[in-house]
Amino acid sequence: MPRYALKIEYHGAPFAGWQRQSGQPSVQQAVETALRRLEAEAPGIGAAGRTDSGVHATGQVAHCDLERAWQPFRLMEALNHHLKPAPVAVVAVAAVAGDFHARFSALERRYTFRLVSRRAPVTHDAGLVWQVRQELDAERMRAGAARLVGRHDFTTFRSTLCQANSPVKTLDQFDLEVLPYPGGTEYRFHLRARSFLHNQVRSMVGTLERVGAGGWTPQDVTQALEARDRAACGPVSPPQGLYLTGVEYPRDPFA
Repeated sequence: MPRYALKIEYHGAPFAGWQRQSGQPSVQQAVETALRRLEAEAPGIGAAGRTDSGVHATGQVAHCDLERAWQPFRLMEALNHHLKPAPVAVVAVAAVAGDFHARFSALERRYTFRLVSRRAPVTHDAGLVWQVRQELDAERMRAGAARLVGRHDFTTFRSTLCQANSPVKTLDQFDLEVLPYPGGTEYRFHLRARSFLHNQVRSMVGTLERVGAGGWTPQDVTQALEARDRAACGPVSPPQGLYLTGVEYPRDPFA
């Protein structure tokens, strides 16, 4: 069966996450339903990251097997036609080798978290950013983020529901970009790692927001990390600011 890689973007608000769930809408279900409009017996698909309820993506990658050999552009067009009106779009399709796996072939995942500080409610970005009203100190947040880069036991920043075999992960990048925002400031956290624990990004960003607001110090971040105790974590940020922005493979299937 020919195998295809799909690059997918979606607005996570209407979904209970990427993964198919009984009785709840998911992005996976939306894409699989579209595929079965093309081939009734199309099998399920696999994805690089199982984003949570309300989390968005601009660079999710999935793979599927189909009976028919499709021209990638035609497959993309057909899928997007059948995905309407769901806020999901296939932005690229590539034919790949049979041993390509969206999850297990991945070398790293990249996430961005958007945090906006302003007094007035956001309008155009409602549901797409986490908004706080207080001003934040970017340098303090950068100092806190730097303490999380590297190989650590991230038990403190791991959901109690996490099913990963080990809490030890290597965080390769945790940068903060500061941008002007009408009436306020936008803070974009950029993270990169081979893999992440359940709720890890949201837990770390929520903790850094406390650092930026002055409730925590950068040293408190280190103490929380070293505690290896979920109770030591700061607040968990809401999902609407989080985006899966890209997945790296030994060879870019969409190049």
